[in-house]
Amino acid sequence: MRLNGKKVLSLVDEEFEDLELWYPVYRAREEGAEVVLAGAKKGFQYTGKYGVPATADLSFEEVDIDAYDGLLVPGGWAPDKLRRYPEVLAMVRRMDELGKPIGQICHAGWVLISAKILQGKRVTSTPGIRDDMENAGAIWLDEPVVVDGHLVSSRRPPDLPPYAKAFCDALAAR
Repeated sequence: MRLNGKKVLSLVDEEFEDLELWYPVYRAREEGAEVVLAGAKKGFQYTGKYGVPATADLSFEEVDIDAYDGLLVPGGWAPDKLRRYPEVLAMVRRMDELGKPIGQICHAGWVLISAKILQGKRVTSTPGIRDDMENAGAIWLDEPVVVDGHLVSSRRPPDLPPYAKAFCDALAAR
């Protein structure tokens, strides 16, 4: 499996988009990566928009982001909460500084906006936050998946197959 030995951190908070969290997590695991979920509270069971649970393996404070090879940010309403945690923004900035793959889908772009890492980057997202992305300096494209260096972005659940593949490709390339 091409991702054996790789570690991925996936962020979680209430009202994540169920498929946008679990599809990339399972895809990375299927390829051999270890995927750890981090939330504000270790052991807390977060609930997705459609009722699917996800339990945080670690709290944000416990994460040593340098130990991870990639970062996944799910969509849904969770990104509006996630971007309020200084620890989350610091993790995103650190992954960006290190050039490690950062995957974001749908509303997850809000987290990258708040981390201030989108200036001049080509990205996509749900069309509902296109203006936000462009106002943050990003070049927004209406495509299923956009890869700009280590940033992998996607629009919405129907785009999950090419998004998850592109994220795993980026991870494998490191």
